[in-house]
Amino acid sequence: RPACPARPGSDCPVTGGAVRGIVSKMRSRLSLYRLPLLSGLFIGTSCIPFPPWALLFCYVPLWLFWIREGSVRKILWGGWLAQFVFCLIGFHWLAHTAHEFGHLSWPLALLVLLLFCAFGHLYFVLAGLAFALLRDRLHLSRTAQLALLPCVTALCGRTVPMIFPWNLGYPWLWAGLPAFQLAEYVGFEGLDVLTLFLNLAFLSAWEHRKDRKGALLLGAAAAFLLLINGAGWLAGKAVPPPDAAANVLVVQGNVGNIEKTSAERQEGIRREILRRYFRLTLQGLAEAGGRPPDFVVWPESAFPGTLPSPPSNAGNPGVLAEFVRSTASALVTGARGTDGGSGKKTNSLFFFDRDGFPADKPYDKVHLLAFGEFVPFSDRFPGVKRWFPRASDFARGPGPGTRRIGALRVGPQICYEGLFPGFSRSLADQGAQIFVNVTNDSWFGTSAEPYQHLFMTLARGIEFRRPVVRATNTGISAAMRADGTLLERSPLRAEWTHLYEIPYRKEPRPTFYQEYGFRLVPSILWLTAALLLATGRRGKRGGP
Repeated sequence: RPACPARPGSDCPVTGGAVRGIVSKMRSRLSLYRLPLLSGLFIGTSCIPFPPWALLFCYVPLWLFWIREGSVRKILWGGWLAQFVFCLIGFHWLAHTAHEFGHLSWPLALLVLLLFCAFGHLYFVLAGLAFALLRDRLHLSRTAQLALLPCVTALCGRTVPMIFPWNLGYPWLWAGLPAFQLAEYVGFEGLDVLTLFLNLAFLSAWEHRKDRKGALLLGAAAAFLLLINGAGWLAGKAVPPPDAAANVLVVQGNVGNIEKTSAERQEGIRREILRRYFRLTLQGLAEAGGRPPDFVVWPESAFPGTLPSPPSNAGNPGVLAEFVRSTASALVTGARGTDGGSGKKTNSLFFFDRDGFPADKPYDKVHLLAFGEFVPFSDRFPGVKRWFPRASDFARGPGPGTRRIGALRVGPQICYEGLFPGFSRSLADQGAQIFVNVTNDSWFGTSAEPYQHLFMTLARGIEFRRPVVRATNTGISAAMRADGTLLERSPLRAEWTHLYEIPYRKEPRPTFYQEYGFRLVPSILWLTAALLLATGRRGKRGGP
């Protein structure tokens, strides 16, 4: 006979007790890890597009947990839970992307999001492990332990590869806090380090909250915050004045995902998309009045098809060349190309002069998107491609390189290439006067990603003091001057055109970050960590 009555509403002492035991155990576990979970919540809700309300103390709960916890295993679990919650909040849009771009069902798309949350920012785990091992094996003093926390967090964040290299520097630009201007010296990774050390100040103040030292630490943190914002304001005012200007017409076609996918198979839809860009370009030229653009920018893969190199006068490529000649306006457009060596498709940017002829050779995208433009490890294990039949297989470009369009030397970036400081530094070293970023964010929805992507791309303009022009398919298109002045932004999911007047320098000066800062910040971190380990050990041996 059954162990418990099967009547509706009856209480079963066996199953009921088991459920209550499981619930009690879960509550106990959650209570144990409440501080890491709190940090994950703070970090996630301080990401763009949220106000960075917890930016200065978001790591404090996690670090408190690491300091108080003696078990390495629990420290690892705490770091993992913090990064999981952070990724779930900050990168929730990945489920939408997996559904739209990867053509996965919603259950599988949610699984992709959970997998990313499980492995997306494992530097939290590595930092916790490094802290625990160094603390226990070297017998560090309490002061050395505290000061080591931001060092190991920052260093591990630069060691573990990330698909989306997010850091706590970007919210400064998003919030418009003047300290973002200091990125021309230390980069946004340097601002991330400053933010971590401000978190240390708040942690130390919490540790001494019952005595006068806590108030002094908070006061010092507030003074430092005012200092770096004042220094940032002065840095923005000291940007070398421009000595030239370019008129750039940006066209946002608002071509949906279904249209883009259908255009790969149907010529009629390709023609319709092309006519839309023609119409919007003519509209923008008419609104420009007596200010002819130096060039027009269409977004990533705006041309619906493959553009041959050398150009052809047949089919849609010929129609495009004729349109450029009829408007007498130079054009920069995203399109598919063909790699001469492998014969594979390329995600490329093409440059046409006013007569419809190539102004320079095409630029082929270097940083390809995993599972969207290539399948990881498929070059060594070709069979892996069979597992992802809908994933594209693009050829990778040879590297970043400037291009000429009229009298301008532009630095082309396709999609998330603008997220990598080293990529833009190469363009700046080659003398790029303006960064031109083309993007298709239609696969990411309308919540957080378009804003995150926009400001992470604009950040490169501050680091290298170059204007940035950004043309997207569905938004957000925008432009920013070298001094950090953000110009008009487009709406999301709408057709839109705008003529920007972009001041620039004919011979841009290299910034401190471009020449030295990109190496200086990690060097200082390593040196600080080494000094802390050396002095922390001596302090422990010499006394309490």
